[in-house]
Amino acid sequence: MNFKVSSSPHNRIKRKTSDVMLAVILACIPGILAQVWYFGIGVLVQIALAITAALLTEIICLRQRNRSFMQIKDNSALLTGLLLGICLPPLAPWWIAVIGACFAIVIAKQIYGGLGQNLFNPAMAGYVVLLVSFPLAMTLWLPPLNLIEYSLSAWDMILVIFTGYSDQGYSLAQFRTSLDGITMATPLDAIKTGLSNQQTYQEILQQNIFNHDFGIGWMQVNLAYLLGGLWLLQRKIINWRIPLTFIASLFLLSGICYLASPQSIADPLMQITSGATMFAAFFILTDPVTASTTPKGRIIYALLVASLVFVIRNWGGYPEAVAFAVLLANMCVPLIDYYTKPRTYGHVKG
Repeated sequence: MNFKVSSSPHNRIKRKTSDVMLAVILACIPGILAQVWYFGIGVLVQIALAITAALLTEIICLRQRNRSFMQIKDNSALLTGLLLGICLPPLAPWWIAVIGACFAIVIAKQIYGGLGQNLFNPAMAGYVVLLVSFPLAMTLWLPPLNLIEYSLSAWDMILVIFTGYSDQGYSLAQFRTSLDGITMATPLDAIKTGLSNQQTYQEILQQNIFNHDFGIGWMQVNLAYLLGGLWLLQRKIINWRIPLTFIASLFLLSGICYLASPQSIADPLMQITSGATMFAAFFILTDPVTASTTPKGRIIYALLVASLVFVIRNWGGYPEAVAFAVLLANMCVPLIDYYTKPRTYGHVKG
């Protein structure tokens, strides 16, 4: 009987990288299904385009670096494409997903040395590049399908993605028009636009997209990603500190400001059930490569992201701020880890 001694860190549960990536992918399924239910089959088309481009780009990069293309079996490129595709507007032009996925793999991942070496979250890096380069295409989100004036079939969505027009000749701009003839946006964008037009928060909530709710479709999508995130926590795939700190901090910050000025800012429940809040909390911030790895560091990291999200959402130029906040916080992670690393057992301060 051999007794093997290995150096720390000692893992309690040994999991392959591919298994961890696959678990995260599976946890995304409830949220994806909710998105498809409210926004149509275009969600799946964008995900398929992003995944295909990410995998092909990964293979090309590995071959150029004289590495075995079988490294794609770690499922990291698959997950990057999936996360990016989830973030894209359902009817965005097909080349949007392709460009974003290529940038995420080549610039944000492989140039740094591949999996485990990248400083920035690849999916969020690709998303920000698209948002800055193609702001119009990246902000053309559909309203929930039941609020669209024109009938939109799955085939129409595919045609719009690849040609710009449906089978009846309708454009994306026409499909974004609601039943009352108003061009609709996401709940966060509607709030930001309404407040800039001197409307009160209560007046903005009278729009069809809210319907006395926190945003038709968006709240349900966030709850679906929350369900998937809780499953990851139960499986101990991710650590609880980051999602809990992020959600609680965003809720607390928005709650304090809402109490101070309820007419000029969205209430805290709206903040955590709209946009990409739950998706970010459980699937983006918890990236094991680009997030902080120390217990205290994870709390500081999540608090920093929540603060940046809140500031950019309410006073920045974009209604959704998760991607920018994550990339800014990624730059701070080495510094956070350096000052929060646990003290060695037996260490005597000199």
